[in-house]
Amino acid sequence: MSDRHYAELAEKLARTGDLSDGEFLEVIECRDPEFSELLAEKAREVREKYYGKDVYLRGLIEYSNICRNNCRYCGIRRGNKNVERYRLTKEQIIECGDTGYELGFRTIVLQGGEDPFFTTERMAEIITELKERHRDCAVTLSIGELEKDDYRRLFDAGADRFLLRHETADKEHYSLLHPEEMSFDHRMNCLKTLKEIGYQVGAGMMIGSPYQKPEHLLKDLRFLQSFKPEMVGIGPFIPHHDTEFADREAGSVALTLRLLSVIRLILPDVLLPATTALGTLDPKGREKGLLAGANVIMPNLSPTNVRGKYLLYDNKICTGEEAAECIRCMERRVESVGYKVATVRGDHVSKRKE
Repeated sequence: MSDRHYAELAEKLARTGDLSDGEFLEVIECRDPEFSELLAEKAREVREKYYGKDVYLRGLIEYSNICRNNCRYCGIRRGNKNVERYRLTKEQIIECGDTGYELGFRTIVLQGGEDPFFTTERMAEIITELKERHRDCAVTLSIGELEKDDYRRLFDAGADRFLLRHETADKEHYSLLHPEEMSFDHRMNCLKTLKEIGYQVGAGMMIGSPYQKPEHLLKDLRFLQSFKPEMVGIGPFIPHHDTEFADREAGSVALTLRLLSVIRLILPDVLLPATTALGTLDPKGREKGLLAGANVIMPNLSPTNVRGKYLLYDNKICTGEEAAECIRCMERRVESVGYKVATVRGDHVSKRKE
């Protein structure tokens, strides 16, 4: 297929934010690095139109690796008996938040397995205290599936954003990645509920997950177009040695980067992280993510003695650095590709309070 054809595809996607199903499949299946760079160039233009050169840092606190779920791909799944489990106290979580604030973070992300100890009331107390101590900070939750009343209670306590990856927009594919007791319909309903309540909502999927076909990724793109989340988190699938997918190949960094550019072009004002998984498979993965259209990075604020225990996949990076070291390193990395860290909440443009 001609270079001109791909140039026209990239131009059409940048101009309209859409392609036909056949054209999207061409984009997904193309392996030409020049086409990927062309998409990345268009994505950078769009990203800079909405967010300039700013990159937003989110301080990640992984507060528990105890999980009631048994997702087939996940290293902290309930059935993995080899995990050294931990659970931070409320005081430790607040201390991590204080440290992050002092370092310049204006978004704190609370992420954990679906740990029954952290009831809605306990989480609400933590959110309220974080917000009272740091009134110009956003609190993002990444704590899994709950019911509407729980989501509402946490929103009323002060939570601003919620990350809940849909993982795949194909129901059959979802059932191949998750145990029978988990429901595709419930996951999708949770996302709709979060939006109705008023959260800035993040969806997203693994790239190259087991059984994934190009048609599944097409469905993901169509879902993102219709749902219009404020945030989209995508990263390459990376196997964990204590799961049934231990011998599967990791997802493609190149495809992940190309899809970052596509997502930037179909959702121009989206908040788009360059994920840790990208940096795990490629030493320059997060920098490449920024150059593909991403504008968010999530350094780790968790105590260093637990970071190595929150392993959703093998060889995860940044498990040893102190938070202060991590942020300075991140600033240098961001600047190396022509961007700058912004010490602000970094809300979606439609929800800005700065």
